[in-house]
Amino acid sequence: MTDPTLDRTELSARLSEQWDAIAALVADLDENQWRASTSLPGWTVFDVVAHVVGTESWLLGERPPPHDPITVKTDVSTLPHVRNETAVFNEIWVDRLRPMPGAQLLEVFREIVDRRRKALAAMGDEEWQALTQSPIGQVAYGRFMRVRLFDCWMHELDLADALGVQVEEGGPRGELGFAEFLGSVPRVVVKKGGAPDGSRITFVLTGALARTLHIQVAGRAGFVDSFDEPATVEIRLPSELFVRLGGGRTTADEHLDEIAISGDEELGRRLVANLAFTF
Repeated sequence: MTDPTLDRTELSARLSEQWDAIAALVADLDENQWRASTSLPGWTVFDVVAHVVGTESWLLGERPPPHDPITVKTDVSTLPHVRNETAVFNEIWVDRLRPMPGAQLLEVFREIVDRRRKALAAMGDEEWQALTQSPIGQVAYGRFMRVRLFDCWMHELDLADALGVQVEEGGPRGELGFAEFLGSVPRVVVKKGGAPDGSRITFVLTGALARTLHIQVAGRAGFVDSFDEPATVEIRLPSELFVRLGGGRTTADEHLDEIAISGDEELGRRLVANLAFTF
């Protein structure tokens, strides 16, 4: 069965809306706001937008701009928050774009995403289904674009948090981004959270992306509709916090008053302390 969250027309439209949402957030910033720190180590508001510019430029076949000769050249691979080759690639783009003013970066962003819209509109179903390399391995191009939506959606939240503004976290864009996010959660509760075989884990999410998630660990972990027995642990928290914990943007210790655990409390505490799988 075709995954409805990978529909080419729908996903392309949501990506376009996501880029517009990012542009709207930064449209009226002064230079100090552009350089405000975010929850991502080493990155400012400017850097987050530069990262999106870099990835979308790469998807258009472009290379990073040359190093600005009047700035000190940085070996980005030595930076403490750069932990793999993907991070090196991202950081090179950010580093090369960093000398320009924020307003100029916004112009570049708008030009790049407009070209990406046209490229997606010109793409046929065969290209959409073709295997391509992505941050999660070789997948269909359409799946890669859902990863892109998730990444851009998360970065919209990063920008909003850094600027102290509220944005709509649910809705069609949020649902598609969250669908990509959820794919990694069962693996994380076992690999990082140490959920033992036989565990039945329920997350009750409130807020913009409210839902109840049941994860059964039986040889491997996976989502199920319900359990035959009571949950081993039930964890209740806002979806907004759940997403930020999974994104490594904050820690459970900073939000204990927003998290309620029933059942195996030790397992519950371990799970929420080890939800981070993307940075």
